[in-house]
Amino acid sequence: MSTVTVRIPTPLRPLTAGADTVRVEGETIDDVLKTLGTTHAGLLERIISPQGELRSFVNIYLGSDNVRSLDGLATSVSDDDVVSIVPAIAGGAARDRRLSELRAAIPEVTPTDAVQLQKQGAAVLDVREPDEILPGSPVGAYRLGRGYLELRVEDVIPDMNRTVLVMCSGGTRSLFAAEALVRLGYQDVRSVVGGFARWKNDGQPFEIPRVLDASARERYSRHLLMPEVGERGQLQLIDSKVLLVGAGGLGSPAAFYLAAAGIGTLGVVDDDVVDRSNLQRQILHTEARVGTSKVASARETLQALNPTINVVGYKTRLDSSNVDEIFTGYNVVVDGSDNFPTRYLVNDACVKLNIPNVHGAVYRFEGQVSVFWPAWKERRGPCYRCLYPEPPPAEMAPSCAEAGVLGILPGVIGLLQAVETIKIVLAVGDPLIGRMLYYDALRAQFTEFKFDANAECSYCSEGATFPGYVDYEQLCSASNT
Repeated sequence: MSTVTVRIPTPLRPLTAGADTVRVEGETIDDVLKTLGTTHAGLLERIISPQGELRSFVNIYLGSDNVRSLDGLATSVSDDDVVSIVPAIAGGAARDRRLSELRAAIPEVTPTDAVQLQKQGAAVLDVREPDEILPGSPVGAYRLGRGYLELRVEDVIPDMNRTVLVMCSGGTRSLFAAEALVRLGYQDVRSVVGGFARWKNDGQPFEIPRVLDASARERYSRHLLMPEVGERGQLQLIDSKVLLVGAGGLGSPAAFYLAAAGIGTLGVVDDDVVDRSNLQRQILHTEARVGTSKVASARETLQALNPTINVVGYKTRLDSSNVDEIFTGYNVVVDGSDNFPTRYLVNDACVKLNIPNVHGAVYRFEGQVSVFWPAWKERRGPCYRCLYPEPPPAEMAPSCAEAGVLGILPGVIGLLQAVETIKIVLAVGDPLIGRMLYYDALRAQFTEFKFDANAECSYCSEGATFPGYVDYEQLCSASNT
């Protein structure tokens, strides 16, 4: 292995912490450049194209010979050879003047000083693009690409008086970004000199951030534009596990949109098969699947929409003997059942396991949505039994098969259940806890009803001991809504 001296041109010196020469080991020019790129993040990409070829605006010299006239990147090197990187230069008087103006106006700090300021409450703002942060980013940094900085920074750093330390790859873009923040009204903005290249070389703490790949960034691009979601929120959705009780009228639209949103694991519980009468409202299924398992049909539809998610099927009837095993490990349960025994079983299991229960129900032209979650940290919410301690008699509980339902109505209610689920996973907004949203389709009217937790509830009241599951007599049709 030979050791050579690489001469670094001025435009690339921010990536080498200002060094004009670097000693590198390698057997060929290709080895030397790759080693250089490993030790100085962001440098190799400016010399070598994604196809592995020398970029057209850069020449590499071994001594006084252009390697293009030798063996190209395969050219051998020897100890103490001098390798020079010579990019095209257009002349930079205006650029240099502008940078001098910025450096005169924007205070600069070293990475060491930046770490100390961060410990005192300053915000480190990494303005590199997503592909640039793959090799690493300062621990605890906010990561906002320069392109959308002005549009998003106030959502991330709302306090205009907080010290903001802006970082890029080499310390140049951060000056322009810092100037933009000053114009927005931030009072104390500083640029990290040398950027991440120097941060890393100085041995300051950094982490390899988890980021979405290019395909996921394209798929979820509209989410990434929203400050309430963004990349961090999308990763939360991907990591989440949501269980749908029923793949029928309510479960179908909820599952469709949760899959599209990128919920990483969707569980589906249903022991039924597709019937032609389901197709008026159960949009997961098709004519060709009549007679097949609803779980299998749901899996086929959802993975065709989003093949990156995991669909876990439970072709079984939910009862007290299996509910704990099935529910355990899920972050949210979406109740799309159509009978009271299952509704009470879902409620009781969610109370026992501290899982939010997103409730939906429909009848002809009417629907209702709520979230039952006594364990919510913001405030204690009621459970389903707080609202309805016991199921009604059979004559007051006709099924959809007996009373009918507008085919579109489960779509409206199921989508609202999906919205509530997303809010819970992302911990944004105010979920429908202690509130029921009632929809009257004939009047095109939503009404909100409020209700409190029952202090005497035998299932969810403070200090209550779980009394066990009750297998109520079946009161409704077995087919899903």
